[in-house]
Formats: sequence, structure tokens, C-alpha cells
Amino acid sequence: MNTTPFRIGTRGSPLALAQAYETRDKLIDAFPEMAAEGAIEIVVIKTTGDKVQDRALMDVGGKGLFTKEIDDAMLDGDIEIAVHSMKDVPTYLPKGIHLPCMLEREDVRDAFISLKSDSLWDLPEGAVVGSASLRRQSQILARRPDLKVVTFRGTVQTRLRKLEAGDVDATMLATAGLNRMDMGKHITQALDPEDFVPAVGQGAIGITCMENDTRVNEVLAALNHAETFLRVTAERAFLTVLDGSCRTPIAAQAWVTENEQMEFRGLVGKPDGSEVHRIERKGTATLEAAEAMGREAGEELKAKVGPDFLVVASAENSPTQAPIK
Repeated sequence: MNTTPFRIGTRGSPLALAQAYETRDKLIDAFPEMAAEGAIEIVVIKTTGDKVQDRALMDVGGKGLFTKEIDDAMLDGDIEIAVHSMKDVPTYLPKGIHLPCMLEREDVRDAFISLKSDSLWDLPEGAVVGSASLRRQSQILARRPDLKVVTFRGTVQTRLRKLEAGDVDATMLATAGLNRMDMGKHITQALDPEDFVPAVGQGAIGITCMENDTRVNEVLAALNHAETFLRVTAERAFLTVLDGSCRTPIAAQAWVTENEQMEFRGLVGKPDGSEVHRIERKGTATLEAAEAMGREAGEELKAKVGPDFLVVASAENSPTQAPIK
């Protein structure tokens, strides 16, 4: 009998913990013996991304800062699995670690939150929007160049406190994260993804483990949600081709239709919103076709915008105002 706890690695933010507890509950549903006391242990790991809160992610190394220390713990044998927000997971994982499992996807939409306006598009001229995302900044400024977007980091709770204190007129968060913490009441407007394209993997929880750990891979196979895995595979293939990072505004959404076909939309833009390019695709809903669809969409868009576009977009990445501390 295996008496070693099944250790789940996670960041320590309220949202990360909610996702870890959701994973724990699904493990227990699939394997009732894991309900025994001490069978599962949640290991909180503080990442560089959590420690540095006064600067934009692009200024301190990008999204990998939310996963590096957790990856290191897995490579050292301190955890069996790691639970991540898929939009934080780099497209390339450390050697030996892979991503075999995603839980069923939540709402993919971005949430506009304001105490002053009912809609992002109704904000008065010159209003200040707090956001940690260049993707959101680009799409906001493409439609409303009169607005000011400032770097706005911290936990969901921290950002909402700053909003209530009047540091900004509005902010934007992922609807999925608010729902997972039972905080949906704060949403002023959930934005239609056709108008405001979400982040790659937004709303999905990904679970990584060591590639050669047969037992853990068998456990995760029971948790994997096939349709979510399919959709996010297409989106990540798109991101990989464009070599996306926190320095480049890239967005994508894939979904499966009622007739079991897959549809895809992708976007790349400049941080200041002065130029935004979109692409759409349709195809069969298989894993191989999904990966090809995302890759081909990325290659077509990359060819369309030219070799210098992403480099220029990366260079023009400073927010319109200094960060809110």
C-alpha cells in the first residue's frame, strides 16, 4: 500500500488555491481512496512572479516566472503534479515535464469591472483602466484610444481593493477566475469573445507531471477533459508559431460546434492598439487537426504582418502610464 501523500504543487494566491482544491476534489471523485486523511497534500510554492508585484511581467522575465519554481520542485521530486492556469503556462516545458491533463474549461470571457460605468465602451474620455495584460491593453486601445491603460498587478482581491480605492476607473479580469472564487457578483460586463478575444488557454486549468511517472500519468488520464484539451491545443499551437510572450499582444479562442467541428479565431496586435490583425479558421475537431489549425493560422498571420511586426510590437511594450503600486 502506498502511504506517501499525493502532492499537488501550486502557487499560493486565492485563485491558485481554489484551482488546487478543485483538482483535489476531482482526484477524490475519481479515486475514493484519496479521501483518506493525509492521502493528498497541497504544497504551496512561492514563485518569482508572486514576489515581484511592482513591475509588469514583461519587465521581469515573462509568464515563466509563475511556473519556474514549481517546475523545479517537480524535477526535485518534491511534488507529483502541478496545477496551473493554462494562460500562465509557457509553450515550452522543461525537459522531463509534460502536460497530459486539463480540467473542464470555465467561461473564457474577459470581465470588465467598474464602479463608474456599465460598459468598457461607455467609459468617459480619458478614463483609466488597470490591466496587467498587453493583450487587453491592445484591444482596449484599438477601440478606445482615448483611454489610459496602466499596469495593474496583484491578486484578484488586491486589484479589486485598488479599484474600490479609486486608483483606476475600471479593471479587467478573467471571468473564470472570479467564478472559481464565487466572486462573479463583481463583474460589470462579460465581454463577447467575438469582440474581445481571450488569452490563449483562458479559463482552463492545466496539470503537469513527470513524463516518465507511469502511476501519476494514469491518475491524470482519468481527470483529463478531452474537449478542453483539444481547444487549448489549437490555441497553444497558434501561440507557439508566433513565439508569443508577455511582450506581444496575442489572443486566441477555439471552440467545438454542435456538429462536432472546430472553429478558431486568433489575434495579434501592437500594444498601443494602433494595429490589430485577426484570423479565423474552421476544421475537424480532432487533436491532430486542432494542432494543425492553430499552427497554420499562426503561420498565415505571421506571413501577413511581416517579419518585423512582432519585433516592433515587443519593443513598443511600455504601458501608457507608470504602474499602480
